[in-house]
Amino acid sequence: MRSLAGVVIVACMVLLGSSAPNGTPFTRSLPVDAVRDVVPNRVMTWNICNPCDKSDVDRAAEIATYAPQVIGLQEACVRNVERIRDHLERVHGLVYHVEYGTVLRNWGRCGGAPWSPGAYGQAVLSAAPMTDRVNVEYPDGGSEDRGYMAVTTMVGGRPVRVFNTHLAERRQEAVRAEQTGVLAAAIARHDRAIVIGDFNAVPDALELTRIWAVAEDTDPRCRPSPAGACAPTTDWHSKFDYIFLRGLTPLKHSVEPTAYSDHHLVHTDLDAT
Repeated sequence: MRSLAGVVIVACMVLLGSSAPNGTPFTRSLPVDAVRDVVPNRVMTWNICNPCDKSDVDRAAEIATYAPQVIGLQEACVRNVERIRDHLERVHGLVYHVEYGTVLRNWGRCGGAPWSPGAYGQAVLSAAPMTDRVNVEYPDGGSEDRGYMAVTTMVGGRPVRVFNTHLAERRQEAVRAEQTGVLAAAIARHDRAIVIGDFNAVPDALELTRIWAVAEDTDPRCRPSPAGACAPTTDWHSKFDYIFLRGLTPLKHSVEPTAYSDHHLVHTDLDAT
C-alpha cells in the first residue's frame, strides 16, 4: 500500500507540476539574454494603486503586454514588486533589475507584522543594470511622507538619469510646489533625464511650473495651458501621471486604461539617436 501511495503521489506531481508555497509554478530560471523581448527605449510609469485588492500576477501581465525597458512604479510595496518581477521573468520571460525608493514602512498598506511593517514607496525596474541610486524624502510630504528616487541606467546605448516620484495628495498645492522645487533642482543637474511618476496635479497647475522649466512631457500635444490636449491618465479623467524628458526625443506616446488600478499605464518610445 505504501508503494502504491508513493506511485500515486509521484503521478500527481507529474500531472499538476510542482508549485511554490504561494501556488506559483516553479519554472527554470531564464537566461539573461531573455531581455531581448523587452522593447528597447520604451519607458513606462504606473501607479499600481495601494491599498487595492489586485493580483500581482495581473499586474505583471499588464506590464508584459507593453514590455518596457524601464518601468517606474508608485504606491509600491517591496513584496509586491518582488512578486511582479518574479512573474515577469518566470511567466513572460522578461528579466528586470530592480531598485527601491521607499519612504514609509506601513503595515496598513504593505502588511507584515505591526512591529515590522512592509516598505512602501517607489520602484524602478530596468532591463539594463542601474547604478548610483539615491532616495530623497521631501522635507514636507503633506498628509503622508513622499519623496523621489533616482538611478542611472542605459537607454539608447547612452547613460540617462531616471527619476521616479510621487507628490503630495490632491488639495495640497503648496506642499507640491515645495516638492517640485526640490525635484527640479535635481533634474537640472543632468543633460539627459527621464522623470516619471504620479504628480497629483494637472498640467497647468502652478506647482508644476518648475518641472516644465527643465523638462517637457513626452506627449507633444500636452503643454501647461488649458488649451493643451493632454490625455487623462486616471479613472477620474485627470492627467496626473507623467513622463517628462530632458535632452531626449519621444517617438510615440500612449495611455492605456487598466482594470488593475485607478491610474492608467503611460508609456513612450524614445528616439535612440
